Amino acid sequence: MLLKKPRTIALRIFQSAVPRLSFVVAAFMIASAATVSATAAPIALPALPEPVSNNAVASVTIDDTQYVFSFMGLGKGKTHKDVHNRAWQLVINNNDKPSQWQALTPVPSSLALKGRLASVAVCVNDSIYIFGGYTVDEDHNEISTPDVYKYAPVTGDYTLLAPMPVPVDDATALVYQDRYVYLISGWHNDGNVNLVQVYDTQTGQWQQASPFLGSPVFGQAGGIVNSTMVICDGVSVTPHSDKRRSFAAETACFKGVIDKQNPFKIDWRTLDHPTGTARYRMAAAGNEATNKIYFVGGSTNPYNYNGIGYNGEPSTADDAIWIFDIAEETWAISKTDAEAPTMDHRGLINVNGSWVTIGGMLGAQRVTSKVTSHFSTLAEVSCLSQRQANSDVSKQASDGQAIEVVKAASNSKCQHQNNINGEK
Repeated sequence: MLLKKPRTIALRIFQSAVPRLSFVVAAFMIASAATVSATAAPIALPALPEPVSNNAVASVTIDDTQYVFSFMGLGKGKTHKDVHNRAWQLVINNNDKPSQWQALTPVPSSLALKGRLASVAVCVNDSIYIFGGYTVDEDHNEISTPDVYKYAPVTGDYTLLAPMPVPVDDATALVYQDRYVYLISGWHNDGNVNLVQVYDTQTGQWQQASPFLGSPVFGQAGGIVNSTMVICDGVSVTPHSDKRRSFAAETACFKGVIDKQNPFKIDWRTLDHPTGTARYRMAAAGNEATNKIYFVGGSTNPYNYNGIGYNGEPSTADDAIWIFDIAEETWAISKTDAEAPTMDHRGLINVNGSWVTIGGMLGAQRVTSKVTSHFSTLAEVSCLSQRQANSDVSKQASDGQAIEVVKAASNSKCQHQNNINGEK
């Protein structure tokens, strides 16, 4: 059965006889684990000085102070004129209330057009790395940029690094061992690529890892915990014999496990999809404290950068949160704590246990300046030991028989020519 927007539950069914006592134990487990994000008040962060969507976001903590960043993106007008390279920083000190956003030096570019969309940013140690993105001109031509910049929060300097071997935008960027940045799939000028391009922040060199085994996509989302990454959905390209290519949602999730002896070798495996309906430009991240990967928002109707679907229909944001438990290999589904769901994201940021998106689009494709809190993992982390204890009790009470368990889900440092209907 496909779960579209259920309450915060996911079923793990074991095919065996279940004694009555097991159901009692299962009910006890449900009650014990039902502490959700509502028990932890989300942190209130100030809105950006201006609305922005499809912006690269990242966060770094230095000496107990957290710095949150928004780089480039799309302004509220949602035309090629509204694509910019402005950047903002929010400083959060745990001893004080959050300050206001501060303007940074705009992000440099090697291309004639400086503003770009669909870039990605990640934190490695005490620096932010910004990758790719694409520019849009008045004729709707789009160019994937090869640029890679390192931004130093302490000095405010950008450093141009070795360019991507294959420039991509709308890719997924994940960090491994506080050293390697994996750029997975994404769009390159005229089509999607199945590449996994790895940048070594210590040597400054690029290398190709095991290619992504799913259909090449753009606008997918993913997270990583330790050596395990999960990538879901995005948009694939459909060729035709009698007309120009078209774009279609790709409903698929994959788990990739990085070889501990060789960081460029990835064991890709398929995963069951949590709902059977793909989403585009979700915000996602992994969390070591819970050993889970979270996917938030996005839209089930893939769209051009202005929020209008490739099918001509306005796209709307989805309110579901998908949660993948790495240890159990199970999905749970929740709903955002926000007043309104959001879409058109490049990342999910953890601020004191509250997971937020920065900007994005709300209903009616309205670009927002809000920092939106979607769920909290504070309660979940505090309940982990209790859940483990409950699990031990259930094993004893069931006398070796498998039970049906209902798991509750609670809400780190870090040019392609296109016509109007064919724009990415």
